[in-house]
Amino acid sequence: MRDLMRALALGTTLVASLLVAPQAIAQDAAVTGQRVAGTSVQLSAAGAQDAQTRAVAAAAPAAVSASATLCGSGYELEFAERLPDSRRYGTLFSYVKSTVGKHGVCVVFDNNTSSAKKMKLKLCPNLTGATCKVDEGTFSQYAGPLKYESSNGLHVMCSEVTALMWDSSGRAIIDRVRSATLCD
Repeated sequence: MRDLMRALALGTTLVASLLVAPQAIAQDAAVTGQRVAGTSVQLSAAGAQDAQTRAVAAAAPAAVSASATLCGSGYELEFAERLPDSRRYGTLFSYVKSTVGKHGVCVVFDNNTSSAKKMKLKLCPNLTGATCKVDEGTFSQYAGPLKYESSNGLHVMCSEVTALMWDSSGRAIIDRVRSATLCD
């Protein structure tokens, strides 16, 4: 009788784990899958591995989709970063594209405040002597998009992006400089 009870307990545990496992796998796939849930936007390999990017994308799929539309077809979400921190006055989005013979990076700086702010977005390719692209002004929605595309992926990789936002008194409330793409 004791062996029968153990077998039943083991069988019940096994069945319960099989019933729960697909839900856990499905929930994990929604977070780490290649597509941002509820959008047609693909995550790049780096974006899929970055917990912060996945969290921002899950919390704001409409913003991810809108900024991806600004970049154009073929771009995948590389990162999404709340700026300056969890207060989130702005969100910096970076998208990458890699096709045969063409590599690209596209950045958008979203204004998440309730009013227009002076903003500056700058994208500098990884190429000595190259001209940086800049979008600066007072924006109620976003700065950008700024794109750099090249047949040489090395010029795209390690591009640098700068995102600045000032309050009404001229004090910088966001001042972020980082690589726009996965960079060693």
